[in-house]
Amino acid sequence: MDQQSFVALLNEDLESEYRSIVQYTQHTATIKGAEYQSIIEELKAHLHQELEHATTLAAQISFLGGVPSVSVPRIPNVPNGADALRLDLDLEAAQLERYRQRVSQAMELGLHDVAEALRPLLQQTQDHVMDLQGALGR
Repeated sequence: MDQQSFVALLNEDLESEYRSIVQYTQHTATIKGAEYQSIIEELKAHLHQELEHATTLAAQISFLGGVPSVSVPRIPNVPNGADALRLDLDLEAAQLERYRQRVSQAMELGLHDVAEALRPLLQQTQDHVMDLQGALGR
């Protein structure tokens, strides 16, 4: 893999973070019910972290000579709280795997500073997965 291909993958990650931001914004506004009150507060915290992730990715893309994407992937509309949380979990789990790959790829390319910048995203995304799994009783 070359640096240009790596930047393209980071841009895909950035787009995924944009999706998370929009998706969490919708879900925190539309999920209803007493059983979801505590997870809604967690989702609001996730939302702020997703914005930080997007900002970090955009900075790394720019640092590597790329142009940060402004595309937001399609976001499915879901009918209820449990489905929304499953959708969030699926997205976070996919992002977790992508960040594992990205840290490894950065190291392979000798971009140790980029790998270090991505590690907090990896850890926070793992926390998000665990929070959502807990909310879904998994």
